[in-house]
Amino acid sequence: MEKERKNHVAHCLILPYPAQGHMNPMIQFSKRLIEKGVKVTLITVYSYWKTIKNKNLSSNIEVESISDGYDDGGYESAKSFDVYIQTFWRVGSQTLCELLHKLSSSKTPPNCVIFDAFMPWALDVAKNFGLLGVPFFTQSCSVNSIYFHTHQKLIELPISQSEYLLPGLPKLAQGDLPSFLYKYGSYPIIFDVVVNQFSNIGKADWILANTFYELEPEVVDWLSKIWPLKTIGPSVPSSHLDKRIKDDKEYGVSVSDPNTESSIKWLNEKPKRSVVYVSFGSNARLSEEQIEELALGLNDSEKYFLWVVRESEQVKLPKGFEETSKNGLIVTWCPQLEVLTHEAVACFVTHCGWNSTLEALSIGVPLIAMPLWTDQATNAKFIADVWKMGVRAVADEKEIVRSETIKNCIKEIIETEKGNEIKKNALKWKNLAKSSVDEGGRSDKNIEEFVAALTQY
Repeated sequence: MEKERKNHVAHCLILPYPAQGHMNPMIQFSKRLIEKGVKVTLITVYSYWKTIKNKNLSSNIEVESISDGYDDGGYESAKSFDVYIQTFWRVGSQTLCELLHKLSSSKTPPNCVIFDAFMPWALDVAKNFGLLGVPFFTQSCSVNSIYFHTHQKLIELPISQSEYLLPGLPKLAQGDLPSFLYKYGSYPIIFDVVVNQFSNIGKADWILANTFYELEPEVVDWLSKIWPLKTIGPSVPSSHLDKRIKDDKEYGVSVSDPNTESSIKWLNEKPKRSVVYVSFGSNARLSEEQIEELALGLNDSEKYFLWVVRESEQVKLPKGFEETSKNGLIVTWCPQLEVLTHEAVACFVTHCGWNSTLEALSIGVPLIAMPLWTDQATNAKFIADVWKMGVRAVADEKEIVRSETIKNCIKEIIETEKGNEIKKNALKWKNLAKSSVDEGGRSDKNIEEFVAALTQY
């Protein structure tokens, strides 16, 4: 029996929520597991997997699929997002059971399911099959702690306090909380998803978080007292950090075709640290008024800018803006990591989704935070006031960031002494991120300990 244990190959099933920002961190973590000898099978959702245009997976990652109940059209074919989630949770659970029945008779049956924490039903399925169940959190530990306190009803809703002081976190104003709290009732189904991540967390064998200890030490220490928590991030391609995983240069999947050649060619023609890179991710929708203010602010800054505006959003641009703007290039998409590492880029204007934040941290690029919703306001608070690697572009009473504010933020980072301090801090976090995932770093040790425990199961 002991000999069988030593020869056993751990086999992890990786189940992300079907969205690019959730899939890619888990795919990157999968590469770390493979590097340490673990067999990995990625479980995708039929409907979403069909929409992926670039599937840059490691050849060692096998792929299986389950259903969300909408194989032909995904969530867009559902009557509402509420209906989609209800159907997905039910059908996903059923089809995951069917897949586990199939895989249980394979040569290397799985012994662990690592699932996106958005889908706690996967933990119940794993336990029913006698497998280890491990939630993977794709947002920061600070945000997860806020949601956990909400789940435990330790934050009264609707919120009424002007400030909140939670264990391991800085003092937070109402507007620093995730939008589902300070705009309670705005997206009830998504609120339920983020809060219900903790509905059965007491059953989890481990909890993995896409962050690194040095970034959030106080809240990680507090959460580690109540959960079997391991920080394993930042989950970005190895070539931008420790360079230990061969040919790991880009994320695994993309729903868009990047304008690589035109973007990089344009950047190559610009001086070092002279370009403002602007991107709000694959899902964000800015109002026409906000896009107009952003366009004016970029023009008024008199700096070069590379602005990602999805094709569906380009109708919101001011009429004739592309023709009259001499300093800018507008593209429908581009390879974000490749752009951020380019020596011409001076700063990154973004909504501060957690993946974009970690990318900037890992590469050492200063941020201009323009949060829109969900966890982004909390991330922006940390960027500006805790990590001090960026500035927050503050919106007015109409929730619009005006052109003057945008212009001033750009100039502050590129032209002022405070901007120089921000750049130094950005490089500090870059070095800490690299050290954490490098051999012997805290995230690397946590992954080693996790794999060692897996092989004993």
